[in-house]
Amino acid sequence: MVSLRRDMARVLDGLSLVAKEGISRCNTVPLETAIKAAVLSVSDVVGLTKGKLRQIDNDVHRHTVTGSVIFFKDHVPASNSHPPPTPGADATVLLNIGSSMDPDSQTSVDVYPPPDAFSTSNATIVDGAVIPETSVDVCLQSATPSTSNTTAVNGVITPLKQRRLRERKVPSTPFSRAMGFAGLGAGLAWGTLQESTKRVLFGTPNSENNQHALSPYLSERNSERLALALCRMRGAALKLGQMLSIQDESLVPAPILAALDIVRQGADRMPRNQLNQVLDAELGSNWSSNLTSFDYEPMAAASIGQVHRAVTKEGLEVAIKIQYPGVADSIESDIDNVKLLLTYTNLLPEKMYLDNAMKVAKEELSRECDYELEATNQKRFRSLLTNTKGFYVPFVVDNISSKRVLSTELVPGIPIDKVALLSQETRNYVGKKLLELTLMELFVFRFMQTDPNWSNFLYDEAEKSINLIDFGAARDYPKHFVDDYIRMVLACANNDREAVIEMSRRLGFLTGTESDIMLEAHVQAGFVVGLPFSKRGGYDFGSTNITQSISNLGATMLRHRLTPPPEEAYSLHRKLSGAFLACIKLRAVVPCREILLQVSENYQFAQEASAKILSTTSI
Repeated sequence: MVSLRRDMARVLDGLSLVAKEGISRCNTVPLETAIKAAVLSVSDVVGLTKGKLRQIDNDVHRHTVTGSVIFFKDHVPASNSHPPPTPGADATVLLNIGSSMDPDSQTSVDVYPPPDAFSTSNATIVDGAVIPETSVDVCLQSATPSTSNTTAVNGVITPLKQRRLRERKVPSTPFSRAMGFAGLGAGLAWGTLQESTKRVLFGTPNSENNQHALSPYLSERNSERLALALCRMRGAALKLGQMLSIQDESLVPAPILAALDIVRQGADRMPRNQLNQVLDAELGSNWSSNLTSFDYEPMAAASIGQVHRAVTKEGLEVAIKIQYPGVADSIESDIDNVKLLLTYTNLLPEKMYLDNAMKVAKEELSRECDYELEATNQKRFRSLLTNTKGFYVPFVVDNISSKRVLSTELVPGIPIDKVALLSQETRNYVGKKLLELTLMELFVFRFMQTDPNWSNFLYDEAEKSINLIDFGAARDYPKHFVDDYIRMVLACANNDREAVIEMSRRLGFLTGTESDIMLEAHVQAGFVVGLPFSKRGGYDFGSTNITQSISNLGATMLRHRLTPPPEEAYSLHRKLSGAFLACIKLRAVVPCREILLQVSENYQFAQEASAKILSTTSI
C-alpha cells in the first residue's frame, strides 16, 4: 500500500506540472473555452471520443471528384483512364512528361512510399536482437494482414497490434497542446490507479528478471494510452515516441516498445478543412491553379506532416509534404511536457542524460520543421551526388513550396526493407551502396542525411539506383570532429585499444576517469562495431550478432558512464546504426574494409593535408 501511494504521488506530481504548463499558457483564453478544451482533451485521451472517419467534400462547383482525387478547373480524366490508386493497392502510374521537364525525370513512378511499404520493416526484436528503425512515415495499412507485421519477443513471433487510423484535427495552439498532455497525464494516473488496485487484490504478475514489469505505470492499457495520445498530438511528441520506438529493452521498457509499434504505423490525419487552411496560408488561396489534380488521401502521415500526391499543370507527378499547423511553434513546450511525464513516471534510466537528449531533439526538430531549409538540403545533396553512379535525388518544385509546404519530384522505387525479397546479388549491391553513401556523407561531404528510415531510400531495380528522399534531418559535421572520428573508426577496425580510448576522450565519449568496467565495455563495443571493417573480403551481415552484442554492452555502459555522448553523436550514430541494420535486414555480403580503405586513403586532415591515416600495408 505504501508503494501504491508513492506511485500515485509521483504520477500526480507529473500531472500537476503539466497542468501548470497549460494554465501558464492560457491567460488569454476565455474560461469557457479552456474548460471545454480540457474536457475534450481528457475524454479523447481516455477513449471516450474516437475521432471520425474520413468524409469527402464533394464541392462540384470548384472541381471534379474521383474517389479522393480532386481534378481542378473541370479537368476530368478520360473515361479509359486508370482510376487513382487506393490505400493498400500496389499501383504504377505512367506519366507523360513534356520536354520542359527535368531531363532526369522518371517516366514510370511507383506510389511513394508504396502503400504496402510498412511491412517487413515493421518488426521489433526484444531482448537484445534487431530493432530496426522502420518507416515512420507510412500510415496506409495493407488490405490483408502480413506475416511481416510482427513482433518477436524471446524468439516467439506474434502479430503487431494494428490501429484503424482516424481523421482528427491537429491541436495547433499552445493551450490545446498543453491540455492534450494534461489529458494524457490524467489518463496515465487513472490507469496506474487501476493497475495498482488490481495488483493489491490479485498480486503482481511474474516479471522473469524484467524489472519493468514491477511498475504499475507500464500496464498494457497505459502503454496504449501513451501511443494513441502521441498519434493524436503529432509534432515533437510523436517524433520522440518514434525515436524511442527503435531502442531495445535495455533503454525502453518492453510494454512501451510494444505500444510504440502502434506509433510507427503513422499519425492520425488532418481533416480536409484544416489541410486546406494550411495550403491557403502557405501557398495562397489559388494554390490549386498550379495543379491539375490533388489527392486528399495522404500517401503518408508522419510526426511533423503528411504527404499527398498531385500532378502539376505541366504533367509532372509530385509529392507534396504539408506540415501540421502549430507543430513548429510547439516544439519546445511539447518536449518539455514529454520530459515531465518521462521524469515523473521514471520510465527511462537515469544515465540516458535526458536533458542532453531533449536539447538535441529540440534543435533537430526545429531544423526538420523548416521546409525551406530542407529544400536547400535536398538541392545540395542533388548537386553532391549528380555524378555518383547508383544514386538519384529528386528535384524540388519551388513554385509549390514554402516554409511549411515542400513539393518534390515523385520518384519510383521500393523501400530498402523490400529489397530483402530480391536476389542475393541485388541485396549485396544495395547494401554496398548504402554503406558507401554513409561513409561518403561523413568523411567526404561532412554533410549527412541522418534519418535512416528505410522508406527514405527507394531502390529502382530497372535503373539499379537508390532514389533518396526526405532531407529535413540533414546536417553538417565540423572538420575537427570528423578528423578524430575517422581515426576512431580505424582504431576500432584494427582492434587498437589505446587508440580507441584516446579518440573517445578527444571526441567526448569518455572523461578519462571512468571505471575499468566502463572502459572495457566501451572498448569492446567499439571492436564489435569495427568488426565488419576488420578484414578484407565480404562481411556477411546475415550471420552477425552485432546488435545483440551492442545491446548487452550498452546496458553496462548505461549503468557506468560518467558523461553524455557529444552532441554530434546523437544524429550520427542514428544514421550509422541504420546503415548496419539495413545491411542486416538485407542479409547482404559487403566488402566493408575495402570501402573504408578507399575513403581513408583519400582523407586529408585539417592540420596535415599531405598525411595519410595509415599506410596501405598497415590497414
